[in-house]
Amino acid sequence: MAVLDKLNSQQAIDLENKYGAHNYHPLPVVLSRGEGVYVWDVEGKKYYDFLSAYSAVNQGHCHPKIVGAMVNQAQTLTLTSRAFYNDKLGEYEKFATEFFGFDKLLPMNTGAEAVETALKLCRKWAYEKKGISENEAQIVVCENNFHGRTTTIISFSNDPVARKNFGPYTAGFIKIEYDNLVALEDALKNNKNVAGFLVEPIQGEAGVYVPSEGYLAKAKELCEKYNVLFLADEVQTGISRTGRLLATCGNCSCDDKNCSGEPNVKPDILILGKALSGGAYPVSAVFADDHIMEVIKPGNHGSTFGGNPIAAAVAVAALEVVRDEKLAENAFEMGKLFRSELNKYIENSKIVNLVRGKGLLNAIVINDDEESETAWNICVALKENGLLAKPTHGNIIRFAPPLIMNKEELMDCVNIITETLKEFE
Repeated sequence: MAVLDKLNSQQAIDLENKYGAHNYHPLPVVLSRGEGVYVWDVEGKKYYDFLSAYSAVNQGHCHPKIVGAMVNQAQTLTLTSRAFYNDKLGEYEKFATEFFGFDKLLPMNTGAEAVETALKLCRKWAYEKKGISENEAQIVVCENNFHGRTTTIISFSNDPVARKNFGPYTAGFIKIEYDNLVALEDALKNNKNVAGFLVEPIQGEAGVYVPSEGYLAKAKELCEKYNVLFLADEVQTGISRTGRLLATCGNCSCDDKNCSGEPNVKPDILILGKALSGGAYPVSAVFADDHIMEVIKPGNHGSTFGGNPIAAAVAVAALEVVRDEKLAENAFEMGKLFRSELNKYIENSKIVNLVRGKGLLNAIVINDDEESETAWNICVALKENGLLAKPTHGNIIRFAPPLIMNKEELMDCVNIITETLKEFE
């Protein structure tokens, strides 16, 4: 078969299976085009995208403003490395730090890189500002976390699939139960070497687990009490996904009505990625104020591609879309509607236990154990009915469409989901 011949779905799947590492288990659909809330497979069938590349495509597929910024910059200057200045990075850093309310930004490429960067920044601050003895710093993390799959990050994961046979593991982490303030204070007050607390405002990969109201604010208070940095991993929850610009919402500009009376929390270190580029290009960033970021000196950390001109231009355009199209407000309203409609179905359902989430980051819990294939089979049936979603943790299905989705589209998707679920009752 010539390289330029058009592949059908099975041929494309066979090529990946033969020549690619088997580190993913994709749904059996081969996509070739995307626009807005829709994607099309190689045979031309149209689907609603209800995963948004794990919340990277919040602004919708191939948003013309974002793509335009990328193409224009790619035709002008793509990469200089950080050995030289470029005329886009400073503009991006100014725009983004003002957008999120921080003094400084450290640019990276992927979410996992940004988390690793935040961990290094936290440790260096601990040694140089807090006075912890070198190599003694501890960072508190939560059970069932998902922060990436680098060696250090899987060292504090309790997912056996991510961990097994990848040791030896990196030391320096204390695991506690998520949404447990007593456990957090115990970890902080009994260990003078704790440098930071790393937390997801909502545990997405764990099944869109939303903590108790006020948990984040009280956790931040405890961190301040014990002189510990509060690190918020908003790679998935940030950029308006939960109906607020940030799930922590510290110093953000979202409409107050979206905050549901919950206190704002400004992290000491904020980690962003995914939708920071609208899914068009790998862009991530770590934000902090001067008294923290100033511990990073030339040679301490870097990335050849981090802060490149394309990434900078794309990120500014992506954030402008979020602001100008009021995606936080739309996610808030569409999320309320989605959970309300699903709850109507769940009242009389035997197959679905509950729906939970915030904004347009939601999940349904299937009435079956994690080892069953029911959730997977439901997702395959949803695909056949024109909607793409994926299970997480066996019996949970995550629903996260692009934030540009309107009411008519959302109600069409609710109908697809409920009609599909009826097939499994």
